Amino acid sequence: MKKIYLYARFQRFWHWTQFLIISVLLLTGLEVHGLYNLMGYENAFRIHNLSGWGLLGLIFIAFFWYITTGDFRQYLTEGNLVEKIWLQVRYYMIGIFKHEPHPFKKNEISRLNPLQRITYLMLTLVGLPSQIIFGFIYFYFNELVALGMNPAWMEPIALIHTLLAYLLIAFVIMHVYMTTTGHTLTSNIKAMITGWEEVED
Repeated sequence: MKKIYLYARFQRFWHWTQFLIISVLLLTGLEVHGLYNLMGYENAFRIHNLSGWGLLGLIFIAFFWYITTGDFRQYLTEGNLVEKIWLQVRYYMIGIFKHEPHPFKKNEISRLNPLQRITYLMLTLVGLPSQIIFGFIYFYFNELVALGMNPAWMEPIALIHTLLAYLLIAFVIMHVYMTTTGHTLTSNIKAMITGWEEVED
């Protein structure tokens, strides 16, 4: 094994800040839906909307960082992407339980396996932007109706926003589970705290 520096300070800041904001959004969003009463509807509603703006700002900062530093190349894959994703899926479903070697090795140039690349890319380019867009449409719905939007659209927009929230909860659960699939149960989490990770030489 050798120790390499995989995650720059900004990447760790972005990751944990995004985790915090999304956690607040999920907790306050579920309270707004009436699933429990922790801080009261008005407080939950206000914090939820402020957190939405915070997530939007963080996404813009992250995009700027990825583009200016060239780190967006982490998401580029050479060769047959479908075949590589299948290899990774097979490893998670079968190989990991047979203690087979990981099909893709982490290094300074390539931190993400093919399944992570496509999943994080879809989350960043489709999932979170869609959630934010539908959330803001829902928030400014009365103003948009005054501008000509059909009032009947409110229910489907709310349902889509809620569905995306539950999909995000499913992603968070799976993501937390996947952090335990490193060479130790906590090695991936430690790497995202310190920036350093032990990988096969």
